[in-house]
Amino acid sequence: MNTFGTIFRIHIFGESHGPAVGILIDGCPAGMDIDADMFSADLNRRKGGVQKGTTPRAEPDIPVFLSGVFNNKTTGAPLTIIFENTNTRSQDYEKQREIPRPGHADFVAQEKYKGMQDYRGGGHFSGRLTVALVAAGVIAKNILARRNIHCKASIIEIAGETNIEKGLQKAIDAKDSVGGIVDCHITGLPVGLGEPFFNSVESLLSHLVFSIPAIKGIEFGAGFSAAKMFGSEHNDPLLNKEGKTSTNHAGGIVGGITNGNEVNFKVVVKPTSSTPQKQTSLNLATGKPEVFSIKGRHDLCIALRVPVVLEAAAACVMADLLFINDQQLHYS
Repeated sequence: MNTFGTIFRIHIFGESHGPAVGILIDGCPAGMDIDADMFSADLNRRKGGVQKGTTPRAEPDIPVFLSGVFNNKTTGAPLTIIFENTNTRSQDYEKQREIPRPGHADFVAQEKYKGMQDYRGGGHFSGRLTVALVAAGVIAKNILARRNIHCKASIIEIAGETNIEKGLQKAIDAKDSVGGIVDCHITGLPVGLGEPFFNSVESLLSHLVFSIPAIKGIEFGAGFSAAKMFGSEHNDPLLNKEGKTSTNHAGGIVGGITNGNEVNFKVVVKPTSSTPQKQTSLNLATGKPEVFSIKGRHDLCIALRVPVVLEAAAACVMADLLFINDQQLHYS
C-alpha cells in the first residue's frame, strides 16, 4: 500500500501536519557517502515559497537520518530519513471537515477511513509527502550516476502556454489555479531493463509516477501522437548493435524493455484543487450543496514543483531495475 520496489524498496510515511514525513529505503548499498548537504539542491527545487506561484508554506526540509547511516556512510541496513513539519496552520482546515474540497481526496478519505483520517493539510494524501520521495530520489540518482545514468525533468507547458511566465500570469490574473506538462528524459540506460507485460518499464514508471499527487496522464515517446502516424513513420530504424535508432518514437522502450536509447516521457499535472475561487461542494453536516472558499496556503500551479519529484520517481524505478538486472543469471 505504501511500499514500492523489489530490491531497491521505498516505504513512505507521515501526514502533512503530523510531526514529520519520511521515507524508509531497503536495498541501499553500504558504503555510500551521505550527509544533509547532498540533498539540499533537489530539496530546494521542490520547496514552496521559493518561486512565484508556489505555496508560501516554507519548511526547512533538513533531512534527519534515523537509521542506516554511521560515520557519514550508509551501512546497508534500512535507511530511514524524516523531515519535520514545523510550519503548519491546522486551523485553516477545520471547515473542510464538513465541506470536502472538489477535486481533492477529502471526500474519499472520509468514506474510506470512516472519519479517522488526519484531514489537516490533506493528511497522508498531501503533496507534502513528495519531499520524502525526493529524498529517495537523491539516493537513487547517486546509484545511477555511478553508471553514468541520469534523469532530468523540466516544465514545458503551463496553462497551455509554452512561455512559462505567460502561463503562470494566467493563474495570477484569474485568481485561479492552473496545470501544466512536465517532460522527463533518462539517459545512459543499457539495453534489457524491464520485463514484458506486468513489469514493463512503462508499467513500473507509470505506477510510481501516478503516486505523485496531481498527475493525471502520462505518455512515452510519441505518445498519443502515434495514433495519427503510419506504422512506417512511427517505427524507429536500428542504426547499430547497441540499439541506437534514428528516431525515438518508442520513447526508449520496446516490448516493455529498454532498447538502449533515451527513455522519454511526459506527464500531465492537473490544476491545484485548492483554488482561491469560490466553489460549490456538499456540506456533509447539512446534506446540502454550499458555496465556499478554501482557506490555507496552496500552490497556484503544482507543476512548478513537479520536475524534481518526477526525476526522483524515475530514478527509484531505474535503480530497482538495475539491481534486478544484476541478479539475473544468464547461461550460454
